[in-house]
Amino acid sequence: MAEVDLRSVSKEHAPGRRTVAGVSLTVRDGEFVIVVGPSGCGKSTLLRMIAGLETVSEGEIAIDGRVVNDVPAKDRDVAMVFQNYALYPHLSVRDNMGFGLRMRGYPKAEIARRVGEAAEALELQALLERKPHALSGGQRQRVAVGRAIVRQPKLFLVDEPLSNLDAKLRVAMRAELIRLHRRLRATMIYVTHDQVEAMSMGDRIVVLKDGVVQQVGRPLEIYERPANRFVAGFLGSPPMNFLDGALERGDGGFVMVAPGIRLALGRDRTERLSPGPVVLGVRPEDLRERAASDAPEGGPTLVAKVLFLEPLGSEVLATCRIGGQEVVVRLSPRTALRADEEARLELDLGRTRLFHPESGEALA
Repeated sequence: MAEVDLRSVSKEHAPGRRTVAGVSLTVRDGEFVIVVGPSGCGKSTLLRMIAGLETVSEGEIAIDGRVVNDVPAKDRDVAMVFQNYALYPHLSVRDNMGFGLRMRGYPKAEIARRVGEAAEALELQALLERKPHALSGGQRQRVAVGRAIVRQPKLFLVDEPLSNLDAKLRVAMRAELIRLHRRLRATMIYVTHDQVEAMSMGDRIVVLKDGVVQQVGRPLEIYERPANRFVAGFLGSPPMNFLDGALERGDGGFVMVAPGIRLALGRDRTERLSPGPVVLGVRPEDLRERAASDAPEGGPTLVAKVLFLEPLGSEVLATCRIGGQEVVVRLSPRTALRADEEARLELDLGRTRLFHPESGEALA
């Protein structure tokens, strides 16, 4: 396997137009790293530079300590799985999977052994003589993954492989890729715009925006302690709610005030705060419906008007208005609330985040 070092890597497609800007990152041997961000943020360009399919404008890329900026793609010992599968339509599954090995002059017996092992791991044994046109989207994706596996490369680069699949098949393929990584203990860099894939698959997540790394960390670490408002809003479904307000000094520390809201923050989270505008970030699951029979202890209570409900079976998403601002709340599927009713929502204040209204930086 391989360790990958990106050292201030940039890609400039035109003067003054950088797709990737100064990315520095170390991917450890055997690690599964997810690069996530919106369309056009530079994540696929970054992957293609590692693969050798794009030149590096600035910085260095090293694989196992060897700088590969000027090393051709074929000599980097890297396998790439593309979004569009890139299978040869006139070749069988068997021949598609073994094509790269044949081009490298491997003996027929070795090719047959590796293709057989990969086909067994991906449950493709019964499909080896079929052509791509006779396969489903999920089967073609598995063939593309198998073609990468048989090469036994140092590094796997995976570019949005599930975006063309339906929802049910995406779930199945996510599980398959996770099992595959655990079995191979391969170094993998996986690019996606899907935050569900990012949260559920990787050892670490790299969040990109406009070619710049916003945060790197373990999935739950980033989810619970986002570095800025962009990360907080991008990771999470539904995304984090943002409420505009202002900080005022109170007897026990700062108080966040907004129409319909007055929250005493306490002294333990006020070191970086000062009076003035602020944005409060609240995850939908950190607001819960409060019944009249609930004990008075607990978090602060906000009064909201229910605008509409989205029943999803396992939960109900309620869009509510607090003051003049809207929030989305996760409710029990057995909630009795209805549209246009008043709801009392208990806030888990300890899980909220405060952001600077202009820079978006997390303050507390």
